[in-house]
Amino acid sequence: MENRSYALMTGFFTVALLVAAILVGLWLNRDRTEMHPYEIVTTQTIPGLNPQATVRYRGLEVGRVDDIVFDPRVTGQIMIKLSIAEGAPVTTTTFASLGYQGVTGIAFIQLDDDRTGSPLLASSKERVARIPLRPGLLDQLEKRGLSILEKTEQITNSLNKIVSEENANKITGAVDNISKAAQAFGEIPQQLQPTLARMPALTDKLDRTMTSVNELSNSATSAARNYDRLATSLQAPGGPIDRAAGAVASLEGVTTQLEMRTLPHFVEMTDEARVSLRAVRRTVDKLGDRPQSILFGGPKPQPGPGEPGFVAPTK
Repeated sequence: MENRSYALMTGFFTVALLVAAILVGLWLNRDRTEMHPYEIVTTQTIPGLNPQATVRYRGLEVGRVDDIVFDPRVTGQIMIKLSIAEGAPVTTTTFASLGYQGVTGIAFIQLDDDRTGSPLLASSKERVARIPLRPGLLDQLEKRGLSILEKTEQITNSLNKIVSEENANKITGAVDNISKAAQAFGEIPQQLQPTLARMPALTDKLDRTMTSVNELSNSATSAARNYDRLATSLQAPGGPIDRAAGAVASLEGVTTQLEMRTLPHFVEMTDEARVSLRAVRRTVDKLGDRPQSILFGGPKPQPGPGEPGFVAPTK
C-alpha cells in the first residue's frame, strides 16, 4: 500500500515538475518587444504570402504578418495586417513589396524607403497607419514579360509578312541581281587591263609635261625680272618717265597762260558781237515795218513838251 502511494506521489511530482518547466520556458521565451499595428491595402495579387510571414526592413526582420482579410468596405481589395517592432524606421515615404525566399516560394513583406530622413509614420490600435504596396520583382518581370511577348508576337507577324511568297520572290530576285552585279564587278579588272598597261607611258608623258611646265615657269620668272629692271630704269631720275612728267608740267603752264591772257579778250569780243547783232536786228525790224524809209528816210520824231509843234494830248 505504501509502495503504491509512493509511486503516485512520484508521478504527481514528475508531472508538476514538467508543467513548471514548460511554463518557465514559455515565460523565458516570451517576446517582450512592443509591436505597433500597420496595414497594407492593395488590389494586387499576393501569391505565397500567409499569416505569420516575416516583415523585413531592407533585409532585417522587424515584424510579422498578423492576418490577411478582404476589405469589407471595398470589394476586391485585400487588407494585410502587420505588427512591426517599435524601433523599426517606418516613415511617411516607406513602401512595401513582396519578396520570396530562395526557391521555396514563401513570400514575405519587404519594406524600403525612397529617401532617408523622412518623419516617422505614427500608428496605433485606434488609428492604424497604412503602408503602400508596390509591385515586386516578380510582378515587374511578369509585366515586362507580357510586354516582351507582345513585341515578340508583333515581330513574328512582321516576319511572316516578310517571308510571304511574294516577298520571297522579290528577295530571290534581289539575290540574283546581286549575283549578276558581282559577276559584272569581277569583269571590270579584265576590262581595265589595257588601261593599266598604258599607265607607264602616260606617266612618262606626264613627267615630260611637268618638265616643260617647269621650264616655262623659269622663263616666266626671267621675263618678270627683265620687266622689273625695265620699270626701274624708266622710273629712275632723268629717265623717260621723268621727262614725260616735265613735258606735262610745261603743257599745264602754257594752258594756264592761255587762260589768263586770251580768254578775257575773247569774252570782250563776244560781248561786242552781241551788241552789234542787236543793232542789226533793230534795223531789220524797222525796215520790215517801213521799207520806204530807205528812199525817204525815217519819220521825224514827235516834238516833245516845250518844242515847236508840240500838241498836248486830249482826253
